[in-house]
Amino acid sequence: MPSADPLLEVADALYAVEPGAFTAARDAAAKEVRDDRELAARIKKLKRPSLAAWAVNLLVRREAEQIQQVLALGESLRAAAESLDGEELRALTRQRRQLTAALTGTARSLAREHDARLTPAVADQVEAVLNAALLDPVAAEVVQSGLVVTAFTSTGVSELDVAAVCAVPEAVGSWTARPTEAPEHEPPALIVVPDTHLKVEAARERLEQAVEAVAHAEAEVAGVAGSLERLQARRLQLREEIDELQRRLAELEEQVDGVDDDVEEAESARDDATDALEQARAEQAEAQAELDRLTGD
Repeated sequence: MPSADPLLEVADALYAVEPGAFTAARDAAAKEVRDDRELAARIKKLKRPSLAAWAVNLLVRREAEQIQQVLALGESLRAAAESLDGEELRALTRQRRQLTAALTGTARSLAREHDARLTPAVADQVEAVLNAALLDPVAAEVVQSGLVVTAFTSTGVSELDVAAVCAVPEAVGSWTARPTEAPEHEPPALIVVPDTHLKVEAARERLEQAVEAVAHAEAEVAGVAGSLERLQARRLQLREEIDELQRRLAELEEQVDGVDDDVEEAESARDDATDALEQARAEQAEAQAELDRLTGD
């Protein structure tokens, strides 16, 4: 779709480039138009796409006709969903999942042609974007632009933040990514109904997920084992500290018992001294009285 905005022409070419080469290509494109400072600045602001976003952009360019057909079907499905009952809606959901799973399998195959491997997690992001395009007409326009910069989800209920997911937000609804030529060894067109190829892809994906799950579980086990060792060492240290405190407590209790005995002896000595003091005072009084009598005082 022609456009008067030269940024879209540049962006369309840039977002067909692999993520690893994007930054260099963007900087080179900005340098080519350095005489137009405004355009160069806008080009420099274009964000590098995530791997999942690049895979969606690649799919849109390489499978343009199929994407158009699927998104058109999405429009029909959204319209029909309003009048369907629960069972029909479940069937509709299964059909949508078949479509997105098939397209995701195609995206993975196309990525491998560029020596890029989509991990199960990235493939899930690709499928989420495609699913959003079937549910949300705005998301569909973002996908059709081929200018996706990051994976996103949408149910069509809340408003999609176009500026956050599309490199050139104003392109949405007015720009469609230009198809790219497929190599001669291009595989057969996408078949929505699952076939042997899709079963193999699904089996391969399950294996990759299992391998990643095993690696994750092994890392978890190693991490927990390390934590357990540290906790056991800490417990031993605390037990030793408790033993030392108990030993010290026993010593202090013995010292308290000794001090108690000393206190009792001191109290007894105090009582004896008090009695002696009282007796001495009495004798002093008697002697004073006797002296007073003899001297006539």
